[in-house]
Amino acid sequence: MMVKTFGSAVYGVEAITISVEVNVMPGKFYYIVGLPDNAVKESIQRVESAIKTNEYFMPRTKLVVNLAPADIKKSGSAFDLAIAIGTLGATEQLHHPERLADYIIMGELNLDGTIQPIKGALPIAITARKEGFKGLILPKQNSREAGMVNNLNVYGVSHMNEVIEFFRDENSLQPIIVDTRDEFFNAQSDFDIDFSDVKGQKNIKRALEIAAAGGHNAILIGPPGAGKTMLAKRLPTILPPLSLQEALETTKIHSVAGKLPENATLISKRPFRSPHHTISDVALVGGGGIPQPGEISLAHNGVLFLDELPEFKRTVLEVMRQPMEERRVSISRAKVAVDFPTSFMLIASMNPCPCGFYNHPEKECTCPPGGVQKYLNKVSGPLLDRIDLHVEVTPVAFSELSSQENGEDSSSIRTRVIRAREIQAERYKDHPGIYSNAQISSKMLKEICVIDIVSQNLLKAAMNKLNLSARAYDRILKVSRTIADLSQSAAIKPEHIAEAIQYRSLDREGWAG
Repeated sequence: MMVKTFGSAVYGVEAITISVEVNVMPGKFYYIVGLPDNAVKESIQRVESAIKTNEYFMPRTKLVVNLAPADIKKSGSAFDLAIAIGTLGATEQLHHPERLADYIIMGELNLDGTIQPIKGALPIAITARKEGFKGLILPKQNSREAGMVNNLNVYGVSHMNEVIEFFRDENSLQPIIVDTRDEFFNAQSDFDIDFSDVKGQKNIKRALEIAAAGGHNAILIGPPGAGKTMLAKRLPTILPPLSLQEALETTKIHSVAGKLPENATLISKRPFRSPHHTISDVALVGGGGIPQPGEISLAHNGVLFLDELPEFKRTVLEVMRQPMEERRVSISRAKVAVDFPTSFMLIASMNPCPCGFYNHPEKECTCPPGGVQKYLNKVSGPLLDRIDLHVEVTPVAFSELSSQENGEDSSSIRTRVIRAREIQAERYKDHPGIYSNAQISSKMLKEICVIDIVSQNLLKAAMNKLNLSARAYDRILKVSRTIADLSQSAAIKPEHIAEAIQYRSLDREGWAG
């Protein structure tokens, strides 16, 4: 007898429905066909143990399991439960096997029939609803994640026997109901850290407010202990809250990567990813035999923080350039090509020199002649070209550290950032794919960043006096447009240009000696 059940395979951030056909016929041996990897091939041993442990019988004849479509490589252990239920159906040990066509069944089996969680539950649920399945049966640990998808019955199970009983009596399991919206909106402002914790550093807070308001990339340059990492970690607290669409995109990526905790629902806060400088290029941009999202995709709709930027391998930094520009990375392998979204804000930090004290107000730099320039040259020009704000960070004075007065809190700064983003949303509503000032092209710059003659003269004088590079020109205009939006000014004024010029430290000729 042949029985067909349904599973799902995740490729990129999307899922593809897989037919799991099980046929029992005269002969010997068990076969799994349809391009399975070793983890899928081993499932027959787990299935046999789970079936026998729970006092059902495993056929002693030929058993063929076909995973269709057969030209797509199947990987992982998540097909165990579908194969087990299909086997019981094919050997006439399952009640109402005709109901199998209504459900996608996923889960990894232990030898005793208990069920382990899987990756990618959210995209699997979205595909199941799109293709008209009545329900989705999957591990209980993934049920809240999949339960976010409406118009689909999601059943969380912890043992194979629960699924067998469900096909005997449909009322033995109740679909999970998740009230995601209230939970999502209530958690959006629930942060453990706040900008009010930071003593002093008003100019750095202002720079990060501008970066958040315009979606600009920024680099913090300063000696050890000046507070660069502490400031960067607080950036997500002033970014605009995630929209439901952004939260869904972000959650799908983390679900595919297996980064969601058990019983998680929608991600409510913007991601903050801070990889160590020893990271490989594949771990950063994504890859592997079956492509998985890297750190730049896990930071989608959030912040990617690269601490000690010059210490990263040059090849690692270079592979980031194209994804930063296109906000998407394509990973191609022999049998599969997938796309991952990579729309993130890059915040980097670095010491100005090997000893760290080049721009320290009190301590003397001990680096040899040319050492500062050699250290800065570790970061390539094309990567710096994609960073809009260069912010010099200096240590906080003792008088400010010992002050009992709290600084401005994140909530107040976030209100101004949201207001500036709303202005930009209105401005770019006819430009699909552009949501902030950081994303505008050079062609659009001429229309959107129009400056008067006074501002032109100021910018010209700064370019000549400070010997700013040509790449600084566009960046200054973009940042000044954001500063104008923060002050709710329709026009870019000379004071906006003057403030934007301050944030081009690394472009000044002779800055590093």
